[in-house]
Amino acid sequence: MSEPRLSGPDGETGEGILVGQQIRDLRKAKGLTITALADRIDRSVGYVSQIERNLSELSIPDLKRVAEALEVQISWFFHPTAAVPAAERDYIVRRGNRRRLSLTGIGVTEELLSPSLGGASELVLTRIPPRSTTGQEFVTRKAEESGLVLQGRMELWVEDRHFLLEQGDSFCFRPDESHRVANPGDSECVVVWVITPPVY
Repeated sequence: MSEPRLSGPDGETGEGILVGQQIRDLRKAKGLTITALADRIDRSVGYVSQIERNLSELSIPDLKRVAEALEVQISWFFHPTAAVPAAERDYIVRRGNRRRLSLTGIGVTEELLSPSLGGASELVLTRIPPRSTTGQEFVTRKAEESGLVLQGRMELWVEDRHFLLEQGDSFCFRPDESHRVANPGDSECVVVWVITPPVY
């Protein structure tokens, strides 16, 4: 059966996009069941199952609801997979083909370096503008997180501990340890994270 195409509100279809596997991998990374996702987008379990298996068309409005339910921007699903050679899919991510997330209002961007969310871990590149933070609230994930500061300086809080990291420093903390980060410097901070298991 042919792969699903995104269809517009008037039924017009655009270029085919392999959204089914992306939705499935992202849903699993978020720890959601098909039933939970179906409830969030007010659709049937069967419909979501067909979408994930590339058996049914997906409308733009439904894709927007899926993106909101999975806490990503709709652009997450529009990276140019068609331009990726078949031999490289699930193995290689070229610099110009990374999925990107922008954290609204704070200027922080994240780029997914992993070819797929279906593996045991994921690589994420985070860019934090000068004098900025990923947020004042502590974040807790059910994943072990480690990383390397490639550029600039980074403040890291893990529970009640506070650290100042410089370029070349690395770090790691356990699952369920709450944390937050900030860039106290006057230049951009760039960090590569390894997150096990994937969270997005």
